[in-house]
Amino acid sequence: MSQTVLLHFSGQDHPGLTAALTGILADFDASILDIGQAVVHETLALGLLVELPAGAEFAPLQARLEDKAEALGLRLRFTPISAEALAHWLSLQGKDRFILTVLGRSITAAHLSSVTAVVTDQGLNIDRIERLSGRLSLAVHTPDANACVEIHASGQAQSQDEMKSALLEVAQRFPIDVAFQRESIFRRNRRLFAFDMDSTLIQGEVIDELAKLAGVGDQVVRITESAMRGEIPFSESFRRRVGLLKGLPEARVRELLGRIPLTEGAEQLICTLKTLGYKTAILSGGFTFFAHHLQQRFGIDYVYANELEMTNGAVTGEVTGSIVDGARKAKALREIATRENISLEQVIAVGDGANDLPMLKLAGMGIAFRAKPLVRASASHSLTHLGLDSLLYLIGVRDRDIENLACFQPVEIPEEL
Repeated sequence: MSQTVLLHFSGQDHPGLTAALTGILADFDASILDIGQAVVHETLALGLLVELPAGAEFAPLQARLEDKAEALGLRLRFTPISAEALAHWLSLQGKDRFILTVLGRSITAAHLSSVTAVVTDQGLNIDRIERLSGRLSLAVHTPDANACVEIHASGQAQSQDEMKSALLEVAQRFPIDVAFQRESIFRRNRRLFAFDMDSTLIQGEVIDELAKLAGVGDQVVRITESAMRGEIPFSESFRRRVGLLKGLPEARVRELLGRIPLTEGAEQLICTLKTLGYKTAILSGGFTFFAHHLQQRFGIDYVYANELEMTNGAVTGEVTGSIVDGARKAKALREIATRENISLEQVIAVGDGANDLPMLKLAGMGIAFRAKPLVRASASHSLTHLGLDSLLYLIGVRDRDIENLACFQPVEIPEEL
C-alpha cells in the first residue's frame, strides 16, 4: 500500500531550496499530489503532499529530508495522511471558489480581521492570501499609496447576498473597499472595459462646467443631483439642463477640453488595459466633444455619448439624435460585446450614477466607482477609496506586473470639436 505524507518546510528563503528538496523526493520516485509555496518577508513556507510507491519505506526518505533541511537551515514537519483524509480531500475538488480583494491606502490587522471573520461566518475556508500592491514602508505611508490583498477562499457560502451585505458593512466601517467575486474562467478572461465619463473617467460633470460658463450653474447642479439620485428620469433632466445652455458660444465650450482633470489613476488604467489588449469604451450621458477628446488621447475603441447641437457658433439648447440614457448605455454595451464576439461575462462596466446601473447590472462585473449611495448599494461591486488604477487588482494584475510597462504618449488634440 502506498504512503501519503504532508511535508512542511519553513525558514529563511534563498535560491535552490525547492530544487534540492524535490530532487530528494525524485530519488524515491515520490509523486507530488499537492504543493503550495509562499514567501513573506524573505521567510519560506513550503508544503508538499507526497505519495510514495507501494511497498516503499518512508524512513530512508525521512532521514534524507531531515539532513537536507538541517543543512539548509529549515524546519521540517511530517504529517501522515490517512486514506480517509485523502479521500475527503479529493472529494472537495468541485467546491466553489471565491476571490476577495481588499483595497485601501493601507491595510491593517483590524481590516483583515473583520473581512476574514465574514469569510468564516459564511463557512468558507481561506486557501491563500497574496499581496498584489507594491511593498509599503511600515514607517511612512504616502497619502496616495495603494495597498491591496487578495484572499482566495473555498467552500459553500451560506448566502452570497448576506456575505455581500456583511462585506459592504465592513467597507463602510473602515476606509477600505472589498470586492467579492466567484472564481471562474470568465474572471480570468475579461476582454472589455466600459466606462461612464463624467465623474468616472474625469473629475466632474461636463454639463455642470458648461452651465457655469453660461451663468446657470446652480440651476443645472440641482437638476443633475436630483437625476443622479434617481429622483427624475435622466432623459428629462438632461433636456432641461441642455436647454439652459442655449446661447453659450462654441469657443467657450472648447475651453473645457483642457480644464477638467482626469480621475486619479485613469491614465495608468487605460494605458495598462490597452497594452494588455483589452477593448475600451466610453458610454456616457455627457457629450461627444469631450468623449472624442479622450478617445483620441488614449485610443479608446468605442464612444457612445450625446451630440451637443451648435449653430452659428453657439449652443442651441438641443441635442442631435437620441439621448444616451441608462437604457441606451446597456444597449450599447450589448452591441459592443456582440461586435467583439465576447460574452457579457467578460465585460467590466464602471460608473457612478443611477443612469449607469443598467449597464453595471448587465456586465459580468459592474463596479460603482466613487458612486452615490443608491448606486453603491445596487451594484455588485463598489470602489471608493483608491483611484481607477485599482481596478487592475480586480483582474489579478499586481503592481510589479506593470512597473516597467511602456505607455502610449498622448497625441496632439486638434482645435476642432
